[in-house]
Amino acid sequence: MPFMTNGKRDYKKELEWEKKHKKTRVKQRASRNAARKKLGLKKGDPRHASHKNDNAMDNKKSNLKKLSAKANLKKESDKKKKVPKGYHRMPNGKLMKGAKHK
Repeated sequence: MPFMTNGKRDYKKELEWEKKHKKTRVKQRASRNAARKKLGLKKGDPRHASHKNDNAMDNKKSNLKKLSAKANLKKESDKKKKVPKGYHRMPNGKLMKGAKHK
């Protein structure tokens, strides 16, 4: 969990973050619901609405596709693992800028 202090959930920080980001979170949720509706995914359908260009606010029919939950989550996971040009991943998982030392 992102809001942890000494192994305990920090509800105060979590609430502050929610208040600060509420407007964008509401827009994002509405956008996700609109994408599901456009693809004809009903409530309870296990499939996800995936955005081909990874822009969740772009709900053009040509940008949307139905994916299994597993495939969509793998896509997200792979995206996080990708290392940008000019960076390398340290053994602890953090990104470092510059050439990899041997």
